[in-house]
Amino acid sequence: MLARSNLIPRLASIGTSAKTIPRQSIPVGPFTAVKLGVFFHSSPRQQELSVEHKDIVKSTAPVLAEHGVAITSHFYKRMLDNHPELKNIFNTAHQSTGAQPAALAHAVWAYAVNIDNLGALGKAVSRIGHKHASLGVTPEQYPIVGENLLASIQEVLGDAVSKPVLDAWRAAYQQLADIFIAFEHDLYQKAEQTPGGWKGWRKFKVAHKVHESDEIMSFHLEPLDGAELPTFKSGQYISVRVFVPELGVYQPRQYSLSDTPDGKHFRISIKKEAARENKPAGRISNVLHENLPEGCELDVSMPFGDFTLDVDSDVPIVLISGGVGITPMLSMLGTVTEHAKTRPVVFVHAVRNGRVHAMKDYLSHVLQENPQVSRAIFYEEVADSDRKGVDYDYEGRIELANIKDKVLLQNANYYLCGPVPFMQAQQRSLEALGVPTERIYSEVFGSGFA
Repeated sequence: MLARSNLIPRLASIGTSAKTIPRQSIPVGPFTAVKLGVFFHSSPRQQELSVEHKDIVKSTAPVLAEHGVAITSHFYKRMLDNHPELKNIFNTAHQSTGAQPAALAHAVWAYAVNIDNLGALGKAVSRIGHKHASLGVTPEQYPIVGENLLASIQEVLGDAVSKPVLDAWRAAYQQLADIFIAFEHDLYQKAEQTPGGWKGWRKFKVAHKVHESDEIMSFHLEPLDGAELPTFKSGQYISVRVFVPELGVYQPRQYSLSDTPDGKHFRISIKKEAARENKPAGRISNVLHENLPEGCELDVSMPFGDFTLDVDSDVPIVLISGGVGITPMLSMLGTVTEHAKTRPVVFVHAVRNGRVHAMKDYLSHVLQENPQVSRAIFYEEVADSDRKGVDYDYEGRIELANIKDKVLLQNANYYLCGPVPFMQAQQRSLEALGVPTERIYSEVFGSGFA
């Protein structure tokens, strides 16, 4: 239990003389913020929080920043102990590493400091809402989350939490839950109305497994019912789930679609995550690689995700990826070369070495057939057998400043995918080179930040 005596003076009087914290924004990504009002068009708009509730929520933001991870860690354990059926939704690895509690703590804090400016959270709501939809989250699960979150605040902070504080956060949570429920309702409705679409899980079989590198394998998935598949936007992902006997639960994971739509199959390309220092091997990626032969069945979600290629634009695009982050870029590249033959594309990709360089033959074929496409491939380690200009172009890590003549195209849009530190580094480099933030788009998997 935390030492709470220092919290009591700060929270005891809240509710009668709350001070307003200056409005601020959070790092929800480089996209234009979505106005949250549009999320309510399919259901009645909920009553707004009272001014007093908002002041209390804003005033408690510093406490959440200080003790948020302790609260959310307690919350997850409490909720999953009380509702073990929800273990089929949550990534157990993110629970054990603390990544999920940290992400939730950041999300709650962000909501608190932006409660007067919810439009600043638009992109975060969209990203999280798409992920929820891919996992089949239902409106009935939101009260469970709320009940356990409020109880955790009280149980961790104890006497520091007054009734006005708890009442304010109960009202605030309900507002946030209503936003997500409405947004996800729209996603489910659109999924069911899409030709070939569905809601929830659909049975697929692994039709083919193809080794793409020493670490990455492609899975060609076909629906068991033989019916058509929906189109999807390049950059979107699907969730797949498998039963893990040693855990006794299903475990879902999201994987980018690495091909273009054909109405018959989905392709995902998965990196087998090996154990590293302070990080266990990827449980599901290893199961998929080693224990799921061709012909096996998987549960698959509809395609979701808002990291998508703007196919209506004709501006140049620069695709920048690291490692398995190449997967959504392959779909984007395929879409552009199939439907916009004159649109300039620069494909920038970084890998450790040639052994883990996936789909290089495909990329070479695209370059030969499409003169509007150019590339910049970086190998951190170059072997004697690697051919410069054929297998790779540059040795070392990506340094965009050194290839600015290649990547700085007028009015170009930039798409980033890879490990979070990689994307942060490329974002900083692009901004330093003068690229407007609103032209830089990125995808975050795992818990990320919210």
